[in-house]
Amino acid sequence: MADSPEPLPKLTPEQRQNVAKSFMRAKQVLASGNLDYAIELLIDCCKRDPASIPFRQELRRSEKLKYKDNKKGKPLAFLSTWRSSLTMETAFKRSKPLNALEAAEEILRHNPWHSRAHIVSAASFEKLGLNDLALWTLDQARQIDDKNPVINRLMAQMFEARGQFNQAMALWKLVAQKLPNDKEAAKKANDLAASATIAKGKYEQTSAGNSVSPAKKDVGPAERPAEEGEGSSMAEQRIAKEAAQFLARIEESPNVPQTYLSLIQLYRRNDFADKAREIVKKGLAATKNHFDLALEAADLEIDPFRRDLALCEQQMRDDPKNTSLAATRTKLLKDISVRELAFYRQKSDRYPTDGAARFEMSVRLYKVGQYNEAITELQKVRNDPKHKNRVLIYLGFCFKSLNNWRLAQRNYEEAMQHLGPAEESYRKELMYQLASGYSENGEMPRAIELGCELANLDFGYKNIGTLIDKWQTKK
Repeated sequence: MADSPEPLPKLTPEQRQNVAKSFMRAKQVLASGNLDYAIELLIDCCKRDPASIPFRQELRRSEKLKYKDNKKGKPLAFLSTWRSSLTMETAFKRSKPLNALEAAEEILRHNPWHSRAHIVSAASFEKLGLNDLALWTLDQARQIDDKNPVINRLMAQMFEARGQFNQAMALWKLVAQKLPNDKEAAKKANDLAASATIAKGKYEQTSAGNSVSPAKKDVGPAERPAEEGEGSSMAEQRIAKEAAQFLARIEESPNVPQTYLSLIQLYRRNDFADKAREIVKKGLAATKNHFDLALEAADLEIDPFRRDLALCEQQMRDDPKNTSLAATRTKLLKDISVRELAFYRQKSDRYPTDGAARFEMSVRLYKVGQYNEAITELQKVRNDPKHKNRVLIYLGFCFKSLNNWRLAQRNYEEAMQHLGPAEESYRKELMYQLASGYSENGEMPRAIELGCELANLDFGYKNIGTLIDKWQTKK
């Protein structure tokens, strides 16, 4: 019977300090050219703190340096690794991932390009819950053989579990190409591709609360996305023609950041992310890291997460009871909010009078649970007519999250008074929040009255029908 998985060692502050000193010593020894001793020290660091990515990275770099990046390691390395290979496989089968990792490192000491050792290490890291290390290790293995279906399958499964569906789709396609009869790979690749096609173009609307994605900006005539029904070759020709105009202007005046920004937007809106990244890099070099281009680069790095979210939500529409997808969606929303918060905080600090940036920063503060700071920032843009209604709504959300119903109610009711005829979605949400709040605070007649009014507008809105029945029994 297999043993239960081992827990990760818990380091005391003193132990953590000691292993950090050992790591610094290893780097000093490495700089002096004593590779063998440096590798010994680094292996010991990894054994004492298996969860450290920098330790593994430095170790692998040192091992490859020792063998002059020859892609095969020590001559006749298999003679030195066969015993460790047996130990590694036995430990892995018995659910002893820490022991498997130690044996794998003994193999990689002699041959840092040993595919099986990388694969077992990655699977062991996954068992220990060290998913970032698992992915890093699989990436090391892919550098050895990027067409290996075993490696690509494992990596695809891990990306899919993390909600990184676009990366997963690319890897499933590689597995399907290598193994044409593999039904799982073909189905996964096709399903994700179909979902991606449906989700494409919708990722800017994935954030709750109807807040605007950083990527969603005003589009000029030269930056419009491909029209529906426009042939792909015609669209590509049009985009290439428009891009050529911007490239010519960049050639004439390479220090003007706005030209780079316009071209980047053209590429982003037409799904040429790689080209956009190339122009960002070129623009940053030419303009000495102009702030707006640096912001664009930061926002561009968030796009894959937004697309993954759109893909996840498309899959949830097909499989609404899938709890794993729901958990993935929650994680992706949090990851995006954290990244967007950093983006908007940076923009607000640079442009303190930019009300839109401050409002968007406030929304992300709310989404990551920093309610008090969100309230402070929202109140700074409360009188801006462009954002007033949404500011009031999010103030209500924040106060409700802090269990201050009276202030939440006050902001919700004020927002209701300022809604225009076209803001039906906001009206429904405010009615729902107010009705729910009334019920939670014992004001059942008001809750039922407003709930019925909402049900009359949209009986299928959230769970309002069920709530009304529940409230009426408590009346």
